[in-house]
Amino acid sequence: MSERAATASQPSSDERSPLAAALRQERKKLELVTEVGAALSSTTDLDQLLRLLIDKVTELMDADRSTLYLLSEDGRELWSKVVQGRDTLAIRLQVGEGIAGWVAQSGEVVNIADAYRDTRFQPAVDLRSGYRTRSILCVPMRNRAGAVVGVVQVLNKRAPELAESKSDDESLTMTLFSPFSPEDEDLLLALASQTAVVIDNSKLYLSVLAKNAELAHTTAQLAARSHELNVLYEVEKELSAATDLDGSLSRILGRTVELLGAEAGSIALLTAAGDALELRTVQGPAAARLKDVRVALGQGLLGWSVARREPVIANQVDGDPRYAREFARDHGVAARSLMAAPVVDGDRVVGGIEILDKHDGEFDEDDLRLLVLVAGQVGQALSLARSRDESRDQDRLASIGRLMAGVLHDLKTPMTVISGYAQLMASCDDSAQREKFVEHILRQFDVMSGMTREVLAFARGDRDLMVRRVYMHKFIDEAVTQLRQAFAGRPIAIEVELGYDGVTHFDETKMLRVLHNLARNSADAMEHGGQFWVRTRIEGQELVLETADDGPGIPAALRGRLFELFASGRRGGTGLGLAIVKKIVDDHGGTIAYDSGPGGTTFTIRLPHRGSRTGEFSPIR
Repeated sequence: MSERAATASQPSSDERSPLAAALRQERKKLELVTEVGAALSSTTDLDQLLRLLIDKVTELMDADRSTLYLLSEDGRELWSKVVQGRDTLAIRLQVGEGIAGWVAQSGEVVNIADAYRDTRFQPAVDLRSGYRTRSILCVPMRNRAGAVVGVVQVLNKRAPELAESKSDDESLTMTLFSPFSPEDEDLLLALASQTAVVIDNSKLYLSVLAKNAELAHTTAQLAARSHELNVLYEVEKELSAATDLDGSLSRILGRTVELLGAEAGSIALLTAAGDALELRTVQGPAAARLKDVRVALGQGLLGWSVARREPVIANQVDGDPRYAREFARDHGVAARSLMAAPVVDGDRVVGGIEILDKHDGEFDEDDLRLLVLVAGQVGQALSLARSRDESRDQDRLASIGRLMAGVLHDLKTPMTVISGYAQLMASCDDSAQREKFVEHILRQFDVMSGMTREVLAFARGDRDLMVRRVYMHKFIDEAVTQLRQAFAGRPIAIEVELGYDGVTHFDETKMLRVLHNLARNSADAMEHGGQFWVRTRIEGQELVLETADDGPGIPAALRGRLFELFASGRRGGTGLGLAIVKKIVDDHGGTIAYDSGPGGTTFTIRLPHRGSRTGEFSPIR
């Protein structure tokens, strides 16, 4: 009896089979949940992590496929972040649209046994993909604050027979399905909660990475800015320590070459004619050979930069067509890389600075930006030097003006006597001879009087012009007549080449003074006589007036400062003659340049040409 009772209390084989299957299913769920937990710490790549999670969710829920939707930043749209299934399409839904949209809007769980009997279901996705949706379980994903950040949706729970068989037969899948249970709801809610945490953590991680990248970028910018300020400070310090322009430029260049880690560099200034650059200071192995060498405006990368008013960088100069290869070869320079920038004083380009051959690597945009800043400092140095020189010259002129005012005052008496004597001589018996003397004396008197007025006007800084119509043939005739008188007694021949003899406008008296001063300079240079030319022509909108001689040329030591005050190559000379010439030409808004060599010197004056007077000149101040 007892044996029969014991046997009756034990489960039969038919009863043990469902229990064993349920036990296996629960063990499988436990293993999958463990795998999900391990997956959460396996990677920081959000996309990879979500794909892994959705695969595990599908398997854990015995579903046919699953979709994970994320809510857009503005909270208006759901988009499928992870989609399973063959030939599936990316899905975008408005919040409130379809089952997933309704869950995102309401925050409630939806568990539907037959999707096509629910009015919220939209079969359009099935029609596009060819898939047949039957049962749906859809739950919201909530972050730590309880806000909905997305939706997890699983489709078509496999029936137990299909789950056991693990068949991939599509027809069998469509036939053998079952609704999702309340236990499935709890499990999917737990998984969705974990997924929301993962998404939050990933966003936080990515935000930290972005902030770190931004911080690193800001730190790099601050370091670059600090370096720029240090360079400017060092340059300013060198500028303050220098006592003259050449010293300033040399100190600025030396510090710049050092701070940019370069091997060489130079600063070039425009010549007075403005058609060439003169290397004023040079640093590097070839400094001795390059000092005071001239480079044509536009030649090489430095000339290009100055002519275009643009900074330039070339890390492979051999491949740059702007590189002055012949110049480099002739002067024994072999550059690898080069930077250049124009030097600007006010609104005028006055020169350029170049840096050659960086020790480590290549020049970059930060280096070029620093060079542009240094070029600005060089421009300030030039402006300060010019202001200092102008102030000094004005002081000297004031002193000279006071001295000359006294001298000229004393000359009034003898000039009055000469004038009166000349008039008395006109009444003598030998009238022809006396008339000739009178004419010479009066002409020299006029010249002396004009010279005194011009010197005084220059000393006072007067800029008044009496611009009027001038007939060039008459102007040149009068000038040549006066010059022949000035050359009287000297074997100097005058030759005139009138390329233009029409009408123009300028201050005739002052331009006569210009020709007198240039002719006197030529006569002083040609001690044993020679040839003197006066030429006129029109070039574009400019009247060109040239004087030339065949003398020995201007001394080399004087060429760089020929038009400066008190610069004279003649013993006893004042150095005012060419300075006055330059001022008169500048007041007319013109330019003056010279070309000098052993065969002679040519001065070229260019003035704005007006056949008819249409306005005043705009003098260069």
